[in-house]
Amino acid sequence: MKYSLLVGFYLSLLSAVNAQDKKVNNHIYEGNSKVKEESFIDAEKAYRKALSLAPEESKALFNLGNTHYQEEQYEEASQRFFQTQKAASSKDEKHRAFHNLGNVYMQKKEYEKAVEAYKNALRNNPSDEETRYNYALAKELLDKEEPPQEQEQDDNKDQQDQQEKEQEQEKDQDKEGDQESENQQNQDDQQDEGEESDNEGDPKNEGEQQKNQNQPNNPQEEKQQPPKQGELSPQQVQSLLEAMNNQEKDVQDKVNAKKVKGVPVRGKKDW
Repeated sequence: MKYSLLVGFYLSLLSAVNAQDKKVNNHIYEGNSKVKEESFIDAEKAYRKALSLAPEESKALFNLGNTHYQEEQYEEASQRFFQTQKAASSKDEKHRAFHNLGNVYMQKKEYEKAVEAYKNALRNNPSDEETRYNYALAKELLDKEEPPQEQEQDDNKDQQDQQEKEQEQEKDQDKEGDQESENQQNQDDQQDEGEESDNEGDPKNEGEQQKNQNQPNNPQEEKQQPPKQGELSPQQVQSLLEAMNNQEKDVQDKVNAKKVKGVPVRGKKDW
């Protein structure tokens, strides 16, 4: 009796599982049909219904990832393909999941991740030529691309080098300007020295210098030169002037005396 009850329980459980699997497969089939019609939104709905019944169904996960890829929803697609390779029960399923994951990274230009994805795909299926080609292409693009950190460092170094170069140029210009000023000053000094030398060698200047040296500083010490013939000496001129002045004074005194005699004197008025 107990045995028959146990068998009946397993049969009912198996029937329920089969019924659920059937629903899951029906949703997957519906989703595949919608993909062929390029109705990706409806396909996504069908695959999600299948996953609501079986969250780790690798076929539903893989096909949903392809639907996201067709809609260019690369973040969602990468999540679904990653889940697929985790839930996959065969190398073939893992190979396809990693291959499509590599395709997503290629679209995002994350070539390092794409190389790793294709490499994992080849581990599960080394004979797939399409995966091998994509792996080689991703590796080539990665080799041509500098890592962002190194690129930033190079950019900063280039900018620093440019600033240092500009500073050096400014210093050189300042040095050139100072050198030109110094050269001009030296030329002016040499020109002044040349003019002084020329003046020293000029006989005319030597004569003037000699004349200035021979000229007495005190006018009272000048030597009296003898008068030329027909000219009065300074003493004679002085004597003649004094005689004229005395004569003019005598005449003026006489005139004043006559004026005094003719002018009446007024007395002081008393108030």
